[in-house]
Amino acid sequence: MADPAGTADTADPCGVHRRLRVDAERNRVALLDAAREVFAEQGLEAPLEEIALRAGVGIATLYRRFPNRGQLVAAALVGNFAQYAEAAGRALAVPDPWVGFAGFIERICELQAADRGLSDLLSMTLPGDERIEQLRRLANDRVVELIERTKAAGRLRQDFVREDILLLLVAHAAVVAVTRADAPDAPRRFVALILDAFQRRDGAALPAPPTTAQMTRAMLRLAGERGCGRHA
Repeated sequence: MADPAGTADTADPCGVHRRLRVDAERNRVALLDAAREVFAEQGLEAPLEEIALRAGVGIATLYRRFPNRGQLVAAALVGNFAQYAEAAGRALAVPDPWVGFAGFIERICELQAADRGLSDLLSMTLPGDERIEQLRRLANDRVVELIERTKAAGRLRQDFVREDILLLLVAHAAVVAVTRADAPDAPRRFVALILDAFQRRDGAALPAPPTTAQMTRAMLRLAGERGCGRHA
């Protein structure tokens, strides 16, 4: 007669340990998947309890795997962040310097608009995680090369510096946050305006602007979120 499950486990401690390792890895994967999902929706300040809930584990399990928020952010988003460096690398491979530069700006703004967690991460540092910071250094080196190449071609204003891209990301994140529900095409117009401003000559025609009604709704929504709505 076969031993009951408990007896078999006692008789085979290696099997117990293997099962525990499998369970631990399953929990880790579930937490990372949930973290990517929640951070993308809510940003990096999202409640960790929400992540644990979606992963189907307790908050204590989350903290055992990731003792602080920074570790969870780094583990969950390192692959997403790598897209930033990859975008710069692809831009350098484009023969036309301006086309490569403009494509890079458009791509990182697309990534930012699609993922609030990545958007936050692009404008902050995680000094405790070498993987993220190594990717950031790689991306920055490529961005500097991209900028200098585009300047040398006479297509980018000479006073443009790497930090201007960070300013762009901060501003673009705000535009996306304010207009997402009411004027979803507004960020594309903003990026087109910015690219036109970056050039040393006139750019292409801009996308259609958001309507007055769309922007009015967005402004009212923001006022409500800041506690300044008409019913506050």
